[in-house]
Amino acid sequence: MARTITLDHITKIEGHASLTVKVDKGKVKKCELGSTEGARFFEGLVVGRPYDDAYEMVMRICGICSVGHFTASLKALENAMGVKVSKQTQAMREVMAIGERLRSHATHLYFLALPDYLGYESALAMAPKFKKEIADALILMKAGNDLVTVFGGRQMHPMGGRVGGFTHYPRKEQLESLISLLDNCEKPAMNTLKLICTLTYPDLWVEREHLSLLQEHGFPLLTGDIISDEGWRIKERAYGKYFKEYVDRWSTAKFVVKNGKSFMLGALPRINNNHPSLDADIKAELKKAKIHFPNKNPFYNNVAQAIELVVWVRRCKKLLGRYVEKGFKHEKIKVVPKAGMGVGVVEVPRGVLFHTYTINKKGYVTKCNIMTPTCQNLKAMQEDVKIYLQQLLDKGVKKADIPLEIEKLIRAYDPCFSCSTHFLKVEWE
Repeated sequence: MARTITLDHITKIEGHASLTVKVDKGKVKKCELGSTEGARFFEGLVVGRPYDDAYEMVMRICGICSVGHFTASLKALENAMGVKVSKQTQAMREVMAIGERLRSHATHLYFLALPDYLGYESALAMAPKFKKEIADALILMKAGNDLVTVFGGRQMHPMGGRVGGFTHYPRKEQLESLISLLDNCEKPAMNTLKLICTLTYPDLWVEREHLSLLQEHGFPLLTGDIISDEGWRIKERAYGKYFKEYVDRWSTAKFVVKNGKSFMLGALPRINNNHPSLDADIKAELKKAKIHFPNKNPFYNNVAQAIELVVWVRRCKKLLGRYVEKGFKHEKIKVVPKAGMGVGVVEVPRGVLFHTYTINKKGYVTKCNIMTPTCQNLKAMQEDVKIYLQQLLDKGVKKADIPLEIEKLIRAYDPCFSCSTHFLKVEWE
């Protein structure tokens, strides 16, 4: 007899999603994963607005990824109007992006993913026994929040940036305080990597193309060509030739395919495409845990995020160290609106984010398209759920245990369904 599994409320993810699976005679016949967030029409809302309204509006697509949307929007608008930014502006934007990366990864690993592997319903239930681990998480999250606040003006939805640069600049004592804070993050970041490496992950190897940016110096963040682990490489402006968005009836979020196929974004592809440049002590921890990269198991996105915590704490310390003595100089910014089309591409915690704008000669937005990482990962997640569920059924896993296992897989992607447009009630028929 056929059975239908409906997950109407997926917990411990950002936003709302649903999953419907049909099983007939022990075989998965249908798998439909989609967002149930209400459509918010940001791409239409900015049309007809001045360019300096656009980035203020679109960064409110998501609280978790607000810096990413803000920066991608600024880059696209600058490219459309031919505005060049200084190395200082680029550095300041990188610091904000790193802050967002630290707090997002720490939140996901400790408060969303980790309880599943330690046998707890939530991080609150974990706290009495894992006080040290929760303390490490809070140290990393505070550092991320403070980095964004100092450079962006507030923890969420930064107001300190604009097309061409910034409206305010950190003082020397603020930079010294941030460097001290990052010094205190080194041990918690490495503790996190060690902890995440000790967890036992399901065996789910999926041969799929992994995409990320390729930054000229260091790990990908705000600049670089788009590359894949299959040797593919393009300039950011050319992405529209290869990526296609489409809508399925069960999801308010779009699906995205590259040449008709699914692909994966996020920390795992970033590590897969850049792992040779990891520091020696990180490689030593991975070797000790017998974890190897490249890796095509989506569950190991958790490990990749833990690696990035160490990478970005160290990168940010070096970046701020360059400016702590000389400080950030106030820059005069003059923008003359002109017609054009621009693409802004950045890495956010969950992968590559695309913003595209067309501007008229008066500086008003006439067209906008935004392609979030979760939309791009959605087809891969859906396919992986189908593969993993079949494995669980073949192994005879109890019906009551299946929803948690599926949720663990979806949470490994760290999806942000609010960007793309709470698991969990399960019904068996």
